[in-house]
Amino acid sequence: MSETRFRSIAILGSGSFGTGIAKLLSPKVESIVLIGRDAGAAETINREHRNPHYLPDIVLPENVTASSDPADALAHPLLIFVVPTSATRATALNLSELGLPQDRVLLSCAKGIEKQTGDRMSEVLREVFPSNPVAALSGPNHAEEIAAGMATCAVIGSEDPQLALSLQDLFTLPHFRSYTSDDLPGIEIGGAVKNIYAIAAGMAHGLGLGDNAVAALVTRALAEMTRLGTALGGRTETFSGLSGVGDLIVTCFSSHSRNHRVGLALGSGKTLDEAVKSLGMVAEGVPNTLSIHEAARRANVRTPIIDAVYAILYEGKPAPLAMKELLSRDPRPECG
Repeated sequence: MSETRFRSIAILGSGSFGTGIAKLLSPKVESIVLIGRDAGAAETINREHRNPHYLPDIVLPENVTASSDPADALAHPLLIFVVPTSATRATALNLSELGLPQDRVLLSCAKGIEKQTGDRMSEVLREVFPSNPVAALSGPNHAEEIAAGMATCAVIGSEDPQLALSLQDLFTLPHFRSYTSDDLPGIEIGGAVKNIYAIAAGMAHGLGLGDNAVAALVTRALAEMTRLGTALGGRTETFSGLSGVGDLIVTCFSSHSRNHRVGLALGSGKTLDEAVKSLGMVAEGVPNTLSIHEAARRANVRTPIIDAVYAILYEGKPAPLAMKELLSRDPRPECG
């Protein structure tokens, strides 16, 4: 174990990413507790050192345990939130009611914005815990590869440079390299919006539109992401980094991408319910499409790709028609 500010960690959410992060950070700390809702799964993790539902082939070290009691998070100096974005506020409110101390560091790894409020996850945490240090981690970070010890990079966003450096130290391992940034809005928006574009890329693949079309779609998605992200408070250069183009690339093309797989199913003719059911896990891009479409309309930003995915998911527009309309829009300058 190396020296770090954080001697123990609580991870809120025992899905794939929580499991992967637990495996990643286990050499750096004395103990890690994975906290989920399934008491039976927690018992299995404690007994067999494997998560029975997520990444079941990954053996977790002895210093990783599991619990279904949120109160078990209170004693740890660092709490990592990997619950779905729709559950972040409820999880935070529960911890607040349990009396979470003000010195506990809160790190958000959830990628999305809250429906109706349009709040980023760090803003949700800040609202519930106005005195606690808050940061966010994002980037091209598939849990399967992190857990397997494959080379990965991430960016850690925080308005507190010392906190960012402390978290960077924690998330620096031979196979995991982290960077820091003070552009918390840009990092979180990039990580959220790319989920929608992954659905669009999956649909394009499912429709058999070809590599040229998918490459063009992803390139225009980056332009759209930057346009929306800067309107919502991010900096332009952030979207050329790990939480922007980096996360966009991996999510739009990787076989690990849940959102791409949902889009692929839709492009192949399945309904949204069928696509989500066949996945068997949360694809954040589906609820993100609703919340981010709302945010784009409030900001009055032109987002044709997001609009097309929204029309497919929530207005019943056929995927082939939506993609055709994207290609047949009025010509315009590339950088306009």
